[in-house]
Amino acid sequence: MAYYPRKRASDIVPRIRNWPVIDLGKPTLLGFVGYKAGMVHVTMVDDRKTSPFFGKELIKAATVVEVPPLYVVGLRAYAINPLNAELVSVGEAWVNIPNDVRKYITRRIPTLPEKFDTDKALTELQGLLDSVSYIKVIAMTQPYKAGVGKKTPEVLEIPVGGVPAIDEQFKYASGLLGKEVKPVDIFKPGQLVDVIGVTKGKGTQGVIKRFGVKELPRWHKHRKGSRRTGTVGPKPAVMYTQPRMGQMGFHRRTEYNKRILRISDNGSEITPKGGFKHYGIIRSSYILIEGSTPGVVKRLIAFRYPIRPPFNYDLKQVQAPSVTWVSTMGISGVS
Repeated sequence: MAYYPRKRASDIVPRIRNWPVIDLGKPTLLGFVGYKAGMVHVTMVDDRKTSPFFGKELIKAATVVEVPPLYVVGLRAYAINPLNAELVSVGEAWVNIPNDVRKYITRRIPTLPEKFDTDKALTELQGLLDSVSYIKVIAMTQPYKAGVGKKTPEVLEIPVGGVPAIDEQFKYASGLLGKEVKPVDIFKPGQLVDVIGVTKGKGTQGVIKRFGVKELPRWHKHRKGSRRTGTVGPKPAVMYTQPRMGQMGFHRRTEYNKRILRISDNGSEITPKGGFKHYGIIRSSYILIEGSTPGVVKRLIAFRYPIRPPFNYDLKQVQAPSVTWVSTMGISGVS
């Protein structure tokens, strides 16, 4: 019942509803996105001091996510409406997007202005910083730099955090306009992240596959079928908790506190011979995540700083794990 309503996600780009408040001493983006390439298994040294396998090598599953750099095309400032406590946009600034990229981004933003005076917009926003509560950058993916095989980019907003001062966040976001952001600028190996994605869609399914209802005995106790529930209760007061047929899969889901094992710009070192199945060759940077991630191959995966980390977790004291072997290419001696 915690996952109700089980309906289809509204967009293939996973919506992140909440963002953490972190203190790094420097401004940074709070999230990143990439494309799921496939899974591998790795051999790594267990560095958990409370584990009975501390200091020993363990074999674990891992997911490879290709993360081409994001291109920052704008920033937006938000204030809190005191009447209903909702975020309200007070202004934005855009860069003049090149024509070879603009034809793809206009599919996501049809009302994109032809030309924008970036300096004038930034000056106006700077005068409104006293009333601003959040600064977010408008970034677009660059799938044509990856092996995903598509051209149309996804457009999303990523908030700026790391420091409480709005003027520092605004200065940092202004410096990113018209530039690329790489994953190594935001995350580092060994830290925890939350993974948000849209799961694999399975269409309309019955109650046995969708909820795990036990099939009725086929020799008695039923008259209109065995792969169904019994009575659903008095109509029209049927409880919402009653298992019914419906959509299964293609749901937006969040998996908390996944560990980053490696971040690298050399995609060839992780690509198996012939490329990943149904994906191909990794042509840009990649992130190696411990465990699995939601969604199918080529689906967009979003990362953010952990919103509910362990009680003893310290971002400033994160250490990279020692990965000694990766199954794709037999990589050894890499930590």
